[in-house]
Amino acid sequence: MEPQKDDQLGPWLALFCVPKLSLRCSLALLKNFKTPAAVLSANSSKLKECGVSPEARKAIHEYQNQCAANIIAQRVSQSLNWCQQAEDHHIIHFEHDDYPVALKEIAQPPLLLFVMGEPGLLNRPQLAMVGSRSPSFDGKQLAKNFAAEIGHLGLMVTSGLAIGIDGESHRGALDAGFPTVAVMATGIDQIYPKQHVALAQQIRQRGALVTEFPLGQGPRAHSFPQRNRIISGLSLGVLVVEAAIKSGSLITARYALEQNREVFAIPGSIHNPLARGCHRLIRDGAKLVECGQDISDELSLQLTLPLENVADPVAEQSYPEGAVYRQVLEKMGFDPVPMDALVERTELMVTELSAVLTQLTLQGKVEHTERGFVRVFTPEANC
Repeated sequence: MEPQKDDQLGPWLALFCVPKLSLRCSLALLKNFKTPAAVLSANSSKLKECGVSPEARKAIHEYQNQCAANIIAQRVSQSLNWCQQAEDHHIIHFEHDDYPVALKEIAQPPLLLFVMGEPGLLNRPQLAMVGSRSPSFDGKQLAKNFAAEIGHLGLMVTSGLAIGIDGESHRGALDAGFPTVAVMATGIDQIYPKQHVALAQQIRQRGALVTEFPLGQGPRAHSFPQRNRIISGLSLGVLVVEAAIKSGSLITARYALEQNREVFAIPGSIHNPLARGCHRLIRDGAKLVECGQDISDELSLQLTLPLENVADPVAEQSYPEGAVYRQVLEKMGFDPVPMDALVERTELMVTELSAVLTQLTLQGKVEHTERGFVRVFTPEANC
């Protein structure tokens, strides 16, 4: 796709660039006038009748008269210049073939999308993964492992590029060799948070970055909930990994319900405050998820597994020294356990237990955290 050669892009981009014209108003105008070109050629009195603000009417009038300093023309030129800077820069308007079909179904679909990467991925079957910005150790592992498993099931992971569960979900997909989509709450040229600049570049190269916000726009509080409706809108369902009761992830889940998408949640320890949002969702009817197959079964997906990426279950569940190592893992569970408590559970000598934990840590089956030792979760162990 080369947006700058798309004859229909100009009017859509111009309508998008009208100052002080909300998305709600733009969609209402399109319903009335049918096309962006018709909106932009309407007289001021008619636009006033439709609730268009004085500033927006003035800008449209100047655009109609081709005034040199017209802000719409300036913004359109800036956006088209951005499109021409790289082959993977795209602007997809509502009527373009690459505009996501699923997104057209939501209540307020974006007029257009800025994309860096492969726009064709936006029409692939997707599952949104969201959660806390300050996840627990288990939450991070769950996000990465589930993202990989979801890729094996034939779904693409979509998330919001935020720190925490979002970032771990993107990394989990990429590490497993699958593309991922990051929906941004800023302009496409404003990566946020800054610590995810390198991650965003990886996603751009192997997936897609997408946003509805104009070039140059930085993070704004209201943009994040607005972004969330696109995350759920692109997807068949939303998986909440970890979330407190007051969490932006629950906003995404609410959008999913409004958009007739499935909502999935991973349960956690009753002592973990980051599990309470998931537990509330489950009480309210979200599907309890223990492994990726639960999601696949619910969505009735008939997808072929890419055999070259499927982990070897025998190797995954192998143990270095037999029964004693298996015993320690079983007694440990998936919540952090202090050394003294683990000694009591396993009835092993401290020296023997320390040696076992060292070997399990080297194999990547155990991690040592501030709260104690914790078993590294893998979805295969539960399914």
